[in-house]
Order: sequence, then structure tokens, then C-alpha cells
Amino acid sequence: MLVPSIFGENLFDDWFNFPDFRDLDKTERKLYGRHADRVMKTDVHEHEDHYELDIDLPGFKKEEITIELNKGYLVVSASKGLDEEGKSKKGKLIRQERYMGSMQRSFYVGDNVKEEDVKAKFEHGVLKLCVPKQQEEKLPEKKTILIEG
Repeated sequence: MLVPSIFGENLFDDWFNFPDFRDLDKTERKLYGRHADRVMKTDVHEHEDHYELDIDLPGFKKEEITIELNKGYLVVSASKGLDEEGKSKKGKLIRQERYMGSMQRSFYVGDNVKEEDVKAKFEHGVLKLCVPKQQEEKLPEKKTILIEG
């Protein structure tokens, strides 16, 4: 069933302005507003020897994205601001809906992964990461100990 656009994305979002517990977490996020939980959507694909992560970062440039490996966590951060000089070149600003801001997401990859092992590529607003699987420690084979006597 199609719902008219006057109801937004969900018919029950603001139904009769009835307060509920979802209102407690309506902190304003400058970059994407109230719907910041919908950014940095990630697909994770598992292969035999590595994982592939595809992270959506539309509107960002490669220079605005940082990737760090910190205590076994792969941390992806993105931040952008508006070009203040560009406003005067583009004319008088009548309405502004884009704000500067930052976002961050982290993934646990294990303590054995090193920075040089992680490969990153950014194309068409999608950050593609290749993370090797953590080498599992092999347990020694079960051996029977002979008892003398």
C-alpha cells in the first residue's frame, strides 16, 4: 500500500503528536538531522581469507575520510564542512539545508590485523575496505600421555 507523502516515511512517526520514548533521542545532528542513524550504511561480505566492507558515504571526498586501526577496532570517520568562500561566489543564500558535521563508525577486526594489511578504495561515494581474517591460533592435537608404573 502506498502512503501519501504527507505522512513522511512512516505513518506512525508523528501520529497525533503523541509523545513516546523515541522522542528522548532526538538530538540534533548537524550533518543529516534527526535521521543520522541512516548514514554510513555498511554491507559486510565474508570470503575465505578476508572480509569486504562497502560503506555508503555520498557527498564526501576522499580527503574528508579517515580510517584508523585502534586496539583491534577499525574506525572509519568522515567529516565535512561547507565552503564559506563559495557562498559569496554563488550569490545570496536564501535557504540552507546542508550543514557541516562529522560521523564515525567502528568495527572490531581483532588485535592481529595491521594497518598495512587493510586495503581501502573510494569510488562513487562508496568506501570499499578489504580486511584480512584474523589468523586463528591452532590448538595442539590431543595427545595421550602414558602413565608409568
